[in-house]
Amino acid sequence: MTVDGPAVLCERLTHIYRDDEGTEVTALDEVELRVRRGEAVALVGPSGAGKSTLLTLLAGLVRPTAGRIVVDGEDVVSLSERALLRMRARKLGMVLQTPGRNVLPYATARQNVAFAQRSGTLTRAERRAEAAELLESVGLDEHADRPARLLSGGQQQRLALAVALAGRPALLLADEPTSQLDRRTGDAVISLMLAAREQRGTALVVVTHDRHVSDALDTEYAIHDGRLEAGSWLRSASLGHHRPGLEGDRS
Repeated sequence: MTVDGPAVLCERLTHIYRDDEGTEVTALDEVELRVRRGEAVALVGPSGAGKSTLLTLLAGLVRPTAGRIVVDGEDVVSLSERALLRMRARKLGMVLQTPGRNVLPYATARQNVAFAQRSGTLTRAERRAEAAELLESVGLDEHADRPARLLSGGQQQRLALAVALAGRPALLLADEPTSQLDRRTGDAVISLMLAAREQRGTALVVVTHDRHVSDALDTEYAIHDGRLEAGSWLRSASLGHHRPGLEGDRS
């Protein structure tokens, strides 16, 4: 079923929490965001600015203090916990910054991808072929039958992306998806995300500190002190938080 409207819509989105000392902290302050279907968006800015908070709100993992969030036609804020689980399973792919949180540690790489696949109209043979293609695209075809817990951090991060894309999501949320990877492997991961956009209309919202990643995407938004504005990267970098280059792949 085709859903009208943007992939993501946030209106006056505000999130306030209390820190360890009981002080109220405004993580997001009346954020307005619209992401078109198939659009690839980079979120940049200093650590603690609210980028990862925005991702968790979009995924329905945390309820906002105020405001509206619509993902693929569903009003996330008004959904019950059960409905949120269904929405995440059907419409979202998510890559968290900590590699081990993205995968089932005792399942093999192949099993992790198979578990995330949605049956849809694909036959079992077609699903197996698609899983093999995804693992090959992230360079894990030779490790397909290895338990995820035995993979390196970089390999787990690449597996996480394959798992996130296995369900053919309407929206992919990625928090520093290349942070465990070298430049060559990071480029392959970026290409895979953009291929999902081209082939399936998947919208991308990617938190990144790396200029190379943000340059590859369509639109850049900077977050500073909980406020969102259209790029530029230069503003974020001028705050002294630019971290050029990608870390070495630990695979």
